Amino acid sequence: MTDWVDMYLDKAIQKIKVENEHLKGGTPYIPYDGRYTDVMTERGIDWWTNGFWSGILWQLFNYTKEKNFKESAIIQEKRLDRALYEFKDIHHDVGFIWLLTSVAHYKLTKNTQAYRTGIHAANLLAGRYNIDGHFLVAWNDHPGWVIIDSMMNIQLLYWASAETKDPRFEKIASQHANTVAKYLVREDGSVGHIASFNENTGEFIEQLAGQGVQPNSAWSRGNAWGIYGFALAYRHTKNPTYLKMAQLIADYFISEIRKTNFIPVVDFRAPIVPELHDTSAGLIAACGLLEIAKWCPERKRQYFKKISKDILVAVEKKYADWSFDEDGIIGGGTEAYHRPATYEVPLIYSDYFFVEALLQLKGKAAFLW
Repeated sequence: MTDWVDMYLDKAIQKIKVENEHLKGGTPYIPYDGRYTDVMTERGIDWWTNGFWSGILWQLFNYTKEKNFKESAIIQEKRLDRALYEFKDIHHDVGFIWLLTSVAHYKLTKNTQAYRTGIHAANLLAGRYNIDGHFLVAWNDHPGWVIIDSMMNIQLLYWASAETKDPRFEKIASQHANTVAKYLVREDGSVGHIASFNENTGEFIEQLAGQGVQPNSAWSRGNAWGIYGFALAYRHTKNPTYLKMAQLIADYFISEIRKTNFIPVVDFRAPIVPELHDTSAGLIAACGLLEIAKWCPERKRQYFKKISKDILVAVEKKYADWSFDEDGIIGGGTEAYHRPATYEVPLIYSDYFFVEALLQLKGKAAFLW
């Protein structure tokens, strides 16, 4: 196992160095015509993926101690400052954005300004809490919507509670997680993308389709967010309900990816034709399975680690591009089922979770969640 992990990591490090030169401080998302463009000028300063490149850089700085990775990561962090100062449209994805930038910076260097920025982001996220419905609002234009992706964002609140010793952050995070578990996770372990609530009373209305095919779909990346998000919630709280929830979703996810050689389709309940894949879902789940494995008895631990390895090997074999001629390492990522322009393309978060999973297998990953 060590040989192929080391080989993939070495290749990733070399390619990311080349991409960093191409970007010249820009923030990548999807490469067009083989090259990354600056997503901040295209999708906005608060685009939800804007932290993942920094996350890759911090992971590699932690692993290699090469200063260039650190310096480039700090450039990314500083670019995001304006998003906090002009926070009219800031959404629940502040977790994705600042856990992998300012909080990572603080965790790895103890930089005091990075700490303040992370706490500021946590306060903005906590301010999205609906006290009647016990949930964090995803987006401002839909004040009653909750999405499964939020299970990753609430880790910012757990971090803030641990740092400040203020239990309010953790209470909000856990009450939100309980709402997600009740209204988005189904009995069979499949997960819905969006839960709609009455924003005034907090009453649940219905599940919505979101990035899957339809409301009763099982969008694979949403299921992966559920696996990793609940596993992380267990790590922070040791509430056994969260570990049980992560394992329930994982069992469903694994049963589905076995049907497609460990590479997830975009939606497990999509029509057979066309068969669209989303490697990002597999790589997120791989990290989540490795997190679950940390808290399991030995037999289960080895089982979840093996599935994680099977995903990584399958994805790399079919979709990795190690050439320096085109940006992006892992192809085959799909943004959403109803978004043909982004069918099976390289996505920056696919590369992040690929690198994180490899480092986890080596026991060298920085814990950024």
